[in-house]
Amino acid sequence: MGAYPTPQTAADVLARVRRLRPRVHCLMNTVVQKFTADGITVVGGIPSMTSSLEEIAAFAGKADALTVNLGTLDAERRRAILRAVAVVNEAGKPWILDPVHCDYSPQRLAFAQELIALGPTIVRGNAAEMALIGTDGPGLRIQTGAVDRIGSGKGAMRVENGHRWMAEVTGTGCLTGGVIAAFLAVEPDAVAAAASALAVTGVAAELAAPLSRGPGSFGIAFLDALSAIGERELLSHARIEHDQD
Repeated sequence: MGAYPTPQTAADVLARVRRLRPRVHCLMNTVVQKFTADGITVVGGIPSMTSSLEEIAAFAGKADALTVNLGTLDAERRRAILRAVAVVNEAGKPWILDPVHCDYSPQRLAFAQELIALGPTIVRGNAAEMALIGTDGPGLRIQTGAVDRIGSGKGAMRVENGHRWMAEVTGTGCLTGGVIAAFLAVEPDAVAAAASALAVTGVAAELAAPLSRGPGSFGIAFLDALSAIGERELLSHARIEHDQD
């Protein structure tokens, strides 16, 4: 990449998403499909969610980016994931893998590793998941948590925005993965796309929290903040840092 991403980068990429309205196909766990679709929509993308084996190739082919989430995994969903990944890889389109709960199941971990070998643009998970996935192999690695870390070693980035209620609303991480995919669709630099998306969702969470009474109302306020966020909020609140070590 060139210059390290900044809050202005995040504002510029967000504006591009809203102007270009990229299509994001989501192979998303059934628990969070609506929340994720709403999040992609309010930042400016166009989500689609089918996992039908008869339709997945057509939907993936029309998408500008793909997000693959391993929650609520079953045999048919595995086949749909492999078919969609083959389509986007053939077309040279970006895709993101979220290896949800690969630390719970050896079979899911093995499938996550099979998918990583197919070359995702980004692999995003929490600390427990990423400890098993590791930092080697294809794909930019992102570890999300109280501080989101992008890459490893010299030149890695961190985004320090967010709010503790994000961990108490099911699907905020999955939604973030969908937003990252939308940003990847318009920004070829994976680090810039990821840092921008994480800043947008993190700042939106910070803006939503004071308007909320708890996690339930926070989820609604979070979507409202994502819809309203713009350059002014990002320049005044986003904390994107370069790890010097």
